[in-house]
Amino acid sequence: MAIPFNATGLWPSANFGDAPKYAAGAKGAVTVSPRDREVLRRLGARLAELAGRPDEERKRELWRGHNALTERAPLVLVDPENGWNEIVTTASLECRGELARRWEIVLRKELFWGEFLHDDKPLEALFEIGYTYTDSEWGMPEVYHGGTAGQSYTWEGSIQSAEDVDRIGTPDIVVDYPTTLETLALAAETFRGTLPVGLRGVWWWSLGMTYDLARLVGLEKMLYLMYDDPDMVHRIMARLRDGYLAKLDFLAGQRLLSLNNNHAYVGSGGIGYSRELPGREVDGTGVLPRDMWCLTESQETIGVSPEQFEEFVFQYQLPIQERFGLNCYGCCEPLDSRWHVVKKIPRLRRVSVSPWADQEKLAGMLGRDYIFSRKPAPSHLAVAHMDEEVVRADLRRTLELTRGCIVELIMKDNHTLGGNPRNLVRWVQIAREEIERSAGG
Repeated sequence: MAIPFNATGLWPSANFGDAPKYAAGAKGAVTVSPRDREVLRRLGARLAELAGRPDEERKRELWRGHNALTERAPLVLVDPENGWNEIVTTASLECRGELARRWEIVLRKELFWGEFLHDDKPLEALFEIGYTYTDSEWGMPEVYHGGTAGQSYTWEGSIQSAEDVDRIGTPDIVVDYPTTLETLALAAETFRGTLPVGLRGVWWWSLGMTYDLARLVGLEKMLYLMYDDPDMVHRIMARLRDGYLAKLDFLAGQRLLSLNNNHAYVGSGGIGYSRELPGREVDGTGVLPRDMWCLTESQETIGVSPEQFEEFVFQYQLPIQERFGLNCYGCCEPLDSRWHVVKKIPRLRRVSVSPWADQEKLAGMLGRDYIFSRKPAPSHLAVAHMDEEVVRADLRRTLELTRGCIVELIMKDNHTLGGNPRNLVRWVQIAREEIERSAGG
């Protein structure tokens, strides 16, 4: 079984966009006690109150303009990922049932955004349930060693020889509709009169494929194979490409895709509000990839040359990118050295600028034609007492280098907040101060 995010607490996902999946029910365990229901209703009513503030619509309009490349002011978004486990702690939960506790965590995260963080994430008066389903992935699970309680781990790839490549299967998704509908009905009853309830399919975060490649063969071996057996790498990547395209066909054909031109998390940091998507009336055919944002990235190939990246990765990502209405690219990998390749992506809109990227180069490359999605170093917040001057200098440099760019400041990838959630609140305040200072200068 894969370890997609090595969490240390109750929130196990890598971004807030996974909330519907986290809120999905498990077969035979779709229950919420009367006591827990009262807790959830109280929290839901508070979320609805906050989401009704006029400022929330103002923030939605900011993202629509930002994603259309017309909003000049930098936007601020925080999603502390594993840091949520230091904000919404076990001791803070009131619910006792397993499903109710998961729903409570989702609600308390939204309330923390609305009451304390004050970034540019709009609050929505909505509680979303994900599908209950199984996914066979590639049918070749790797074996993990370690990885408990946030500790390091290693794994054994399931592909040991060229003959094993033919064993790669096509992802097979089986939706448990009875449990899904049972969970949806329970949520509707639980939040009746307080929050609307919706159903949202969350089927991937990235369609980049090199994470899958590294899982299948091992990270170190993946790099060696590009020299020792390039044909094997091409065969694997071709099967992964075809598998993801088949997965998209299945999800679209079964009407399981959901629009993400709204409050959805898109890219490796950003919110999807868009006037350009879906670009048509979504009729009886359902949502198609062309109606959606997509993210692809290749963090695992940070050590390969731009030429190898284009040969072994990009040419296989391109057929997937071509299917989507708007594209995002990148996460933690620096893109300045491979920008001449990445810029070939059709309808590319959001480009990740990681802590390891050359900001000055990318600012010149992106200009006002793409979103400069800056990810400041999360390590600044990983201590009990954050050095505010270091944080301020880091943000100030970004804002000075990106005058004339379309900028978003995304604080994410936090493994810890140093046990001090105040770091996150203060980071947003400092970002606001530096944006105001930059605008005045």
